[in-house]
Amino acid sequence: MDAQKVDMYLMANGKNFEAHQMLLLREMLIKADDSKFLALQTANTKDPLTLLLISIIGGHLGIDRFVLGETGLGIAKLLTCGGLGIWAIVDWFLIMGRTREINMQRVQMALM
Repeated sequence: MDAQKVDMYLMANGKNFEAHQMLLLREMLIKADDSKFLALQTANTKDPLTLLLISIIGGHLGIDRFVLGETGLGIAKLLTCGGLGIWAIVDWFLIMGRTREINMQRVQMALM
């Protein structure tokens, strides 16, 4: 893929990935075929800050996990009212990292 496209993508979506993943992501994107750029744009990455806000507002109902695509965990949080509130509070600290991990997985799947 063209280095200019890679830089443009990383500047626009860099906040959605961990800092230590950026070099690996850049190498993967440069090695990828130009035809993968459209699939990369539609990879549907989530903003970690938005997921944190969703987790604070509706985490006790599992909404944050449903948004990430983790339906089983979302149902479990919904049925237990966020683990009686404990699970919901723990997710406030973990949800941003989990969002970035899932974003990286989605990009890797789009490049395959």
